[in-house]
Amino acid sequence: MKLAEALALRADLQRRLEQLRARIGTNARYQEGEEPTENAEALLGEADEVLTRLEGLIAAINRTNLSITLGERTMTDALARRDVLRWRHALLTSAADAAAGQGEFRQMRSELRRISALPVPRLRAQADEVARELRELDARIQEANWTNELRE
Repeated sequence: MKLAEALALRADLQRRLEQLRARIGTNARYQEGEEPTENAEALLGEADEVLTRLEGLIAAINRTNLSITLGERTMTDALARRDVLRWRHALLTSAADAAAGQGEFRQMRSELRRISALPVPRLRAQADEVARELRELDARIQEANWTNELRE
């Protein structure tokens, strides 16, 4: 199984687990004299099976990520870098939007002007550079996901 397939399976199992959790919550209590729609205990057993499968799959994905190299870093390091790049991009664009006064306007000329405390063009340029780096890294990660086999 390719790493990308394992990642998709992990996402499916996580969705399944969330659905089971909701169904368990719905059927954990019922009104006296009525029957629950589903057997909450059976749903708990099914959720436990999903968790067991998920644990093995996550461990295999992590082992695989540690064994893959992208340039000079492991896949695990690349994933950490991608997360930080996403946060940095969000921070820079948010700061630039706030400094540019996005959504602000003056009603009257007599109102005090608001002055930007940050260099908006430089922040936008930095955000663009981070976005470029993020796209390139994400493309390498996706390529590795589809070219590497999952390590069991």
